[in-house]
This record gives sequence, structure tokens and C-alpha cells, in this order.
Amino acid sequence: MTEADGAVAQSAAISTRLNWLRAGVLGANDGIISTAGLVVGVAGATTSRTAILAAGVAGLLAGALSMAAGEYVSVSSQRDSEKAALDLERRELEESPEEELEELTGLLVGRGLSEPVAREAAEQLTERDALRAHARVELGINPDELANPWHAAAASLVAFTVGALLPLLAIVLPGASQRVPVTVAAVLLSLTLCGVLSARLGGAPAARAILRNVAGGALAMAVTYAVGTWLGAAT
Repeated sequence: MTEADGAVAQSAAISTRLNWLRAGVLGANDGIISTAGLVVGVAGATTSRTAILAAGVAGLLAGALSMAAGEYVSVSSQRDSEKAALDLERRELEESPEEELEELTGLLVGRGLSEPVAREAAEQLTERDALRAHARVELGINPDELANPWHAAAASLVAFTVGALLPLLAIVLPGASQRVPVTVAAVLLSLTLCGVLSARLGGAPAARAILRNVAGGALAMAVTYAVGTWLGAAT
């Protein structure tokens, strides 16, 4: 492997890790908000610790499994599309290599290389690994790092579960009079942290991300608590 190839591989690995970390933060954020809204709503309707715990655990399991299943289906579809594109590219390289060389040259010219340099680069890339060259330049796919649906599903399940545990523990551990205030404070604090992390990973302003997270979580808890209180009073 050349030094340039090593740099590209390292950059791709860093990008992959950042994407996984960003997905983990977002999954935890979803777990926090959805579970907080559920348990606060139930706490508005009843003071029964058992009822609140049962609802929270059910919400945690349902949400985590739903996230995992959805991620598995989504990433499986992405992987199938990537494999189909690679298979098509492999056939085209076998049937019309000269046309594919011209296509690769044109793509490199489109990226700013002069015609002679692009032609030489295309020839060298084709000699080294034609499929990999076309996959990277034409398709934007790394054949060695196709999306793994099982990894994605496991990561979503773990991230959601970790996020959901915080409001669940915050609502069942304190006494009845302190449950909702403690949960609200813990959730808003954790959402602030998630906002900071997501902003840093995405290179965006932290204040805006924090405001979105905190406002969304506060609104979810306010609505479900109001509905739970109303239903509790009506029964």
C-alpha cells in the first residue's frame, strides 16, 4: 500500500468512526426523549412505581428493538444497492474496458485534473485495481467497507437503550413527590450534553443544537404529562 493509499484509508476509517459516533449520539438522544415522554406521562396519571416501571421498560424494549429493526432494514437496503452497483460496474469493466477507462478519465478531469494527467492517473488506477478505482471515483463506494446491517442494528439498540435508561432510573428511584422534577432536570441536562456532542461532531454551533434538543424534550414531557394528568383525573 502506498503512502497515499494509507492516507485515504485512514481518512475513511476516521470518517466511519465519526459517523458511528454521531449515530450513537442521535440514538441515545431518541432513547432519552421518547422514554422520558412516556414515563413522565404515566407519572402524571398515577403514582404507582410498578406501573411507571412497567411502562418505562416496555417503552425501552419496544423503542430499542424498533430502532434496531429499522436500522437493519435501512442499512440492508443500502448494502444491497452498493453490491448491485459494484456487480454492474464489474460487468461493464469486463465487457467494455476501454469505455470504462475513458469514463474514469472524464471523471478525473471533472475533478480538476488536466486531460493528460487524468488519463495517466486513470491508467495507473485501472492497472492497480479497476473496480476499486471506479467504485471510489464513480460510485463513491469503498468495496472494503460496505455498510454492515448487523453492526448498525446493534449500535442503534445499544445507543437507544443507554439513552432510555436515564429517564427510566430518574423516574423510579426518587420518591413520588420528586419523580417528575428529578426526571425533567436529568433529561434536560442529558439532552444538553447530547446537543453539545452532536454539534461538535458535525462542526455546527452548539447553542442551536442544544436549543433544539432541550426544546424538543421539554415539549414532549410537557405534553405527555398534561395528557397523563388529565387521563388520571378522568378515571
